[in-house]
Amino acid sequence: MSGYTDGFVITIPKSNIEEYQKTAEVAKDVWLEYGALDYRECIGEDLESQNDCGSFLSALKVGEGETVVFAWISFESRVHRDIVNSKVMKDPRIMDICGSDEMPFDPKRMLYGGFEVFVSR
Repeated sequence: MSGYTDGFVITIPKSNIEEYQKTAEVAKDVWLEYGALDYRECIGEDLESQNDCGSFLSALKVGEGETVVFAWISFESRVHRDIVNSKVMKDPRIMDICGSDEMPFDPKRMLYGGFEVFVSR
């Protein structure tokens, strides 16, 4: 098995979706430019609990007028991820996004982690 994925979930005010999408497009371009294999950001559409499962809405305490973004970035390996991310974090386009006082979401409510692929097609 091979592969590594960084994943994150954020809550975002629905009024900020358009602004956030613009920053996500920049982030996608930067990560892919530095070698990420895939970059996906998905906006919540069907978030209600199904078949007695928990839901993103309740787990993330999504408020009125908010939704969820579920995202992942794919890499060859953790070593590859670390190399790509070290370049990304030095890129001024990302620093403009991360250094902004007016981000379109609350980074304190962001869930993030790195995952080794153990099932794949």
